[in-house]
Amino acid sequence: MEFRHTDVVKTVGLRNAQQTGHQHEGARSVVVPGPAGEGHTREAVIKLLLEEGPITATAIGERLGLSPAGVRRHLDALIESGEARATRSAPWQQKGRGRPAKQFQLTATGRGRLGHAYDDLAGAAMRQLREIGGDQAITDFARKRVRTIVSGVGELAAHTPTETEAKAEEIAEAFSDAGFAASTRKVGAGVQICQHHCPVSHVAEEFPELCAAELEAFREILGTHVQRLATIANGDCACTTHVPLVALPPKTNTAQKNSASTPVVQPATTSTHDSGRSAE
Repeated sequence: MEFRHTDVVKTVGLRNAQQTGHQHEGARSVVVPGPAGEGHTREAVIKLLLEEGPITATAIGERLGLSPAGVRRHLDALIESGEARATRSAPWQQKGRGRPAKQFQLTATGRGRLGHAYDDLAGAAMRQLREIGGDQAITDFARKRVRTIVSGVGELAAHTPTETEAKAEEIAEAFSDAGFAASTRKVGAGVQICQHHCPVSHVAEEFPELCAAELEAFREILGTHVQRLATIANGDCACTTHVPLVALPPKTNTAQKNSASTPVVQPATTSTHDSGRSAE
């Protein structure tokens, strides 16, 4: 068999495919038994592509204890069904010389296998809420929902790179507990909060207030300007938000700028070639 009996696949904030839509679990480890069939192996590959993608075939084999032939078989099947796609590593991701390695990640179809429970019901409820209370009712609901997700995350006290990065990780953990499979990574002079799954992406396509409320909460907690680079609701592979590790100065009027005696040093910006699509 392809799996070793001791293999453990760590999943963060994801519901198992057999769970009902109303259940919720936080971070956990799922033990993949040795005699698992092809279906269990395929699900493990899908979860790894979701949480770690883009990822190379070699890395998949190492993480799941699969032979190169086994990895290729599952990846080829996922690509053929439109659930995964292959891309070349960006130059800054390449280690050593030679042709950039292929990296694999889920498509929107692949993420759909994880399920979007009660999408129709949620969409109908949101539309009814808009009819009753207007756009402001949707905005208020979205803000309340996000406040619930980050209720245990306090505002950033000190705007230092270390403290900012730690606070971004707190936010990611809170969203992982809510089913978003979130993580962080350093990019240039900032850190990116990456949400690899969105349980409400189908509803967010119609109600962008849900995404806007998340961004607003990030700004309030971090006390600085943050930039949304990509969203699953817009067809991207992940919701990616860039957070500068040095707090940006507040906006001032022209008179204040002219009277300032000490120039403010702006932090370096992130390279524009990273669109957030490779941040899954």
